[in-house]
Amino acid sequence: MATALSAALGACHVPPRPTQPELRNSSPLDGIPTGANATWPDQAWWTRYHDEDLNAIESMALAKSPDLAVARARFSQATKTVDIARSAGAPSIDGNVQVQRERLSENGLIPPAFLGFTWYTQGDIGAQFKYDFDFWGSHRADIAANVDRARAAAAERVTAANMLTAAIADSYFGWQLDMAHIGLTVESIGWQEKIRKIAEARVQHGLDPYDILHQADAGLAAMREDAATYKWNAQMRREAIAALIGVPLAEVPEFHAHELPAFTGALPASAGLDLIARRADIEASRWRVEAAMREIDIARAAFYPDISISAMIGLSAIDLDKVFRAGSRVVDAGPAIHLPIFEGGRLRARYGASQAALDAAVADYDKAVVDAAHDVAQQALALAQIQARRKERAGQIEAAERLYQSSLARGKRGLTDARAEYNADLELIRQHDADTQLVAAGLSAEIALTKALGGGYLGDPNNNNTASAGASQP
Repeated sequence: MATALSAALGACHVPPRPTQPELRNSSPLDGIPTGANATWPDQAWWTRYHDEDLNAIESMALAKSPDLAVARARFSQATKTVDIARSAGAPSIDGNVQVQRERLSENGLIPPAFLGFTWYTQGDIGAQFKYDFDFWGSHRADIAANVDRARAAAAERVTAANMLTAAIADSYFGWQLDMAHIGLTVESIGWQEKIRKIAEARVQHGLDPYDILHQADAGLAAMREDAATYKWNAQMRREAIAALIGVPLAEVPEFHAHELPAFTGALPASAGLDLIARRADIEASRWRVEAAMREIDIARAAFYPDISISAMIGLSAIDLDKVFRAGSRVVDAGPAIHLPIFEGGRLRARYGASQAALDAAVADYDKAVVDAAHDVAQQALALAQIQARRKERAGQIEAAERLYQSSLARGKRGLTDARAEYNADLELIRQHDADTQLVAAGLSAEIALTKALGGGYLGDPNNNNTASAGASQP
């Protein structure tokens, strides 16, 4: 009867349960062009480039990166909080052994003269059992909240790995672009040196003014400066990769320069519907919403009476020689009910704070979905633009090739000197260099789109996108 009365009295002050928030189940990607055969990235998406050097540094980064070490530590910490929450709701048994020497006051309640002694030694040995009945689901909600936070930490770890692998691949192909620049620049320097020799000869024979030679020298110096810049950039990219992996530069494997691979990335047709399940950061935000709902359940359960049972059995005596005698036994057992009546608004304040935390978690989730859609749209449009520019660049390369063939034919007929042929060669090299730069930009956009699409992550298909309260609550 006392329990029923306490529960009824406490329930009169319990705030109503909030409605479950409806979370977005699709991304706003309408109007963004998609690819007919576009597929979602695989978990090890970088292997599609068939580059052993890239595969090696990606594997090294996943094993050694300090950023991933931090993410793993956070996940481990989150899983330990689950164990703590589970143990909080379990029965507890505490043992106690105490020996205390005490002097009685001669002016106290019981004078020593009445007892016949002034000093005595108190010895206590006991074990205490306590169990808190989780009638209102507070412990269950606490466990569920910590499980949800651990799931969020696991998703955040995947997000960190996705960002790391994308950054390394982007830097690696940037290094390959620098090496391509160096090769084309060295080739250009060779043609420019030939042009300078012709200019020098013509100046010496009085056919051209010195300005022609100066122009050739200036062009040659600019090309050599470009070559030095590209070499420095390549070195800096290797240093950046070493920093991402978390190792000294000397431990980064040597790279082998080769032609940049083709890029074919496009937005999958189902991106608007499936992106939420493919982005680990969105998944983490959703788990934080779930955890916030459990925190509200915990705050509501505090309004109800807390019912527990405890028992103690032990030995106690003021003479240590008699502690282990049968007459020194002490036993204590019984239930306890704690009912909050006047708590100065503390419970309502905690409930209000948990409600505000839920609203913030829902807002963060919505923002994560919108930001993810914006990221995907931006990278998909950038990739489409680069693909269109490459088509136009192909026309320029074809025109430069025709110019080269024409200048070569005129030189063979003696209509012009070799400078026309060499300049046509330089123009053709410049066009190929510009096309190579577009390929590298396309690879960078493809990698960014891969990261924006979740980098191969796939959430639990059994989880819907509507936050649920989890633990059964009154």
